[in-house]
Amino acid sequence: MPIGTTVGEFIIRQQADFPHATGELSSLLSSIELAAKIVNREINRAGLSHHILGSMGQTNVQGEEQQKLDWYANEQFKLALAARGEVCGLASEEEEEFVAFDPLQGRHSKYVVLIDPLDGSSNIDVNVSVGTLFSIYRRLTPVNTPVQQQDFLQTGRAQVAAGYIIYGSSTMLVYSTGRGVNGFTLDPSIGSFCLSHPQMQIPPQGRIYSINEGNYLKFPAGVKQYLKFCQAIDAHEGRPYTARYIGSLVADVHRNLLKGGIYLYPSGSNAPQGKLRLLYECNPLALLIEQAGGLATDGVTPILDLQPQALHQRTPFYAGSREMVLQLQQLLAQYGH
Repeated sequence: MPIGTTVGEFIIRQQADFPHATGELSSLLSSIELAAKIVNREINRAGLSHHILGSMGQTNVQGEEQQKLDWYANEQFKLALAARGEVCGLASEEEEEFVAFDPLQGRHSKYVVLIDPLDGSSNIDVNVSVGTLFSIYRRLTPVNTPVQQQDFLQTGRAQVAAGYIIYGSSTMLVYSTGRGVNGFTLDPSIGSFCLSHPQMQIPPQGRIYSINEGNYLKFPAGVKQYLKFCQAIDAHEGRPYTARYIGSLVADVHRNLLKGGIYLYPSGSNAPQGKLRLLYECNPLALLIEQAGGLATDGVTPILDLQPQALHQRTPFYAGSREMVLQLQQLLAQYGH
């Protein structure tokens, strides 16, 4: 596919990727693209529009302070996904329960969407990159019946498509349908996402590790040993590695996807189950990382094989270049995870 192909053209040409769809999934992805453009506009205006900055003065279901842009992005993606009738329900990091869409409008809908509308939104105030994460699944319950929680509690292997939008110095849409990973950059002059990073591959070995080392004392022993490994001098292996931690999950993973590296968010004494959400954050990123040739694990089990038990389930998350993740797993098995 030539560089510059719009995401709409790309989806149409790749329609064969969706053997069970007759245009619905293409339309669904277009809905996500549209909402991303609207959110991108508000993010770019955030410094001038103080009504959209700062806290809502309340916490979300995660117990985290909800930002105004969190709420705004959540509403935009809900509206866009409900409008076309391909989606029967949505689960969001910002919603306590899943949202069932109008059964009449979506009576033939086959898909559910799980979304983190705006990851890293607290960084908006200081002009740091943020992102949106999404997962698409075929529903398990019969079409023409009310959507159920079981439709959302599927393993990551069942994802039909997944991806993220990163709002940074340029705005990019990166997604996979299980046949590789492709990246599209928003061209403001025409208002379209255009193919800029075809068939993305993460280098098997990187030189970057990304972790909040401020929590070092709370980390499992295996993670502490891995950090010592990263920081040790070894000219042959190119160590010490470089520490790079932005604090926006999408931005950290995006950089490592392009340049090689490993992202670590372990469990700890303050978060025994880990902090990242399996369904909204880890599953979509794990699909992209695996499709790009890397690995994603909770330290023992591949992320995509974990069976969710709850909508807002958390998990430790380690993802990135294959050789780096394998080295980490070896130390976790030896010293504890």
